[in-house]
Amino acid sequence: MILNASDVGWDESSGVDPSFPLDQLDNTSPYDVPPLTAWGVALCVSGTLIATENAIVVTTILATPSLRAPVFLLLASLGLADLLAGVALILHFLFLFCMEPSDWSELVTSGLLVTSLTASLCSLMGVALDRYLSLSHALTYGSGQSRRRAALLLLLVWLGACLIGAAPAMGWNCLGEPKSCSVARPLTRTYLSLLCGGFLVVVMVTLQLYAGICQVARRHAHAIATQRHFLPANQSYASKHGSGRGFSRLFLILSVFVGCWMPFSLWGLLGDASSPPLYTYATLVPAAGSSLLNPLLYSLRNKDIRKVLLHACCPHRHTHNTHIHYPTDV
Repeated sequence: MILNASDVGWDESSGVDPSFPLDQLDNTSPYDVPPLTAWGVALCVSGTLIATENAIVVTTILATPSLRAPVFLLLASLGLADLLAGVALILHFLFLFCMEPSDWSELVTSGLLVTSLTASLCSLMGVALDRYLSLSHALTYGSGQSRRRAALLLLLVWLGACLIGAAPAMGWNCLGEPKSCSVARPLTRTYLSLLCGGFLVVVMVTLQLYAGICQVARRHAHAIATQRHFLPANQSYASKHGSGRGFSRLFLILSVFVGCWMPFSLWGLLGDASSPPLYTYATLVPAAGSSLLNPLLYSLRNKDIRKVLLHACCPHRHTHNTHIHYPTDV
């Protein structure tokens, strides 16, 4: 509605046209950027750290021709997915504290996070599958055919992750119907339930693969010890040698894996739009924290990757000696 100058107390010295609609005048006011909080600082710092360390891993693998075994393709995929997660956190920080929030910014951030977390979780399952196959098929695994299969598997993983992440932007969101929102706006509860259900399936398959790895490793170790007459045939090699470091590291990896992914997967199934946002952040932070820990638990524990990084930092002290890749290196 357009009001007269007398109705609004218009002053000629103000320079404002009395016929200008007041609702449009209010909409032209500049957006007040919210003050920076401790959460915003943590968001920016963590996103930068995640993006930096995973960029180093991806660059190292892609720039080294000798790192082309299936496991390195999987580690590069894992690093790329976690790199995108770091970029998504940085974008979320920019949209919250540097720009006026909008529907498209929420869709971009949520789509990028869903894509990165989906690809990261599937890459972790691929790493577990690689470890299992490299132990159970040690004589044939690692050939050119295995590399092609790993590349094809990763291509399918990324195509699926991109399609899943693009679904909210393509219309599967709750922006037009707030009652259908999940604990993570703008994702609908149906979408997030299916996503978290898929996450739980991948987690269970990964745990099953690691259980198979433990069985194969114990069986191989016992067979080798029996053949070399280190132990009687009825005595456990693992109990003799304490089985120590390998299984303790495996326990650490599984604990971090379950601790990072299980909370958000369960909360996405149980929560709804009326749930406190604090619970959503409390379960989503460990899932994003997985992207910070993955390079330390997987890529940087590999001797070949560490050797390349040390040579890049100190070229005069470290040389490229030939090194045979073993499954226990990753």
